[in-house]
Amino acid sequence: MSDTSLTADAAKPEKTRSVVQLGTVLRVLSVCLFFAAWEIAGMRPTAYTLPTFHETMIALFNMIFDECTVDETIELCIINGRMFKAYADTLKPLSIGIGISGTFGVGIGVAMGLSRKVQWGAEPVFVVMQAAPMVALIPLVTFVWGISIAAKVVAIVVLAMPIIVLNAYKAVRNANESLIQMSRSFQGTRMQEIVKVIVPDASPMIFAGLRLGFAAGFIGVILAELLITPTGIGDLITFHQSRAEYADMYAAIFSIILFAVVTISLLVKFEVTYFRPESKKGR
Repeated sequence: MSDTSLTADAAKPEKTRSVVQLGTVLRVLSVCLFFAAWEIAGMRPTAYTLPTFHETMIALFNMIFDECTVDETIELCIINGRMFKAYADTLKPLSIGIGISGTFGVGIGVAMGLSRKVQWGAEPVFVVMQAAPMVALIPLVTFVWGISIAAKVVAIVVLAMPIIVLNAYKAVRNANESLIQMSRSFQGTRMQEIVKVIVPDASPMIFAGLRLGFAAGFIGVILAELLITPTGIGDLITFHQSRAEYADMYAAIFSIILFAVVTISLLVKFEVTYFRPESKKGR
């Protein structure tokens, strides 16, 4: 092997690392520009309902560190504020709803992709659920399940499951035909074909559906708290809005966005680590 090819091979990891670093810098810069624009917009005299970014962050800090004990030597702040109490109420139905949607949604989607009969019976239902404005039906959930955690769970499932089911179905239906034929040529059983070829090949799109389903489910639980039962983070938003405490209201909304971004990022990391380790090189 020539010295030129060795030099080119050694330069590839360095080039990939530079591209990743540049992408990170650009992401951070875009976030900083957004926060700067928010700060400038909030400083306008007519924008009394839009607090500045730093006012919102102060309100967020106060909502997290609600309880502070002060003595002569130390000031102790306990992380037990309104924000954590609100999220404790929100995460209960969210975890149940996402668990149900993810488990049954992936199962139904895989079954639809493997069986034409299941597809014919289930696909029209989930296509209609995805296309219809299901958010408008959330208030009707109250008439059936009342003001309870069950109503929140139903709202989450109604919004999240169609996305998860249809993504899993399309992923399985469009699995790599060459891999399937290779499995059959090596006398693989149908179960081995599904478990070791079809599902692993479809896992990137299945996980994409789970991420989108989680985002839709989070929208569902917030809408349920705003429209069905005044609890959790949705109640925190409406409470501060009714009292014209806009910095606290925006802080609650900002926390929702931050929580969703962090959770989706963790799902992506989990997927890449355990299901697509080969894609780590390009990240």
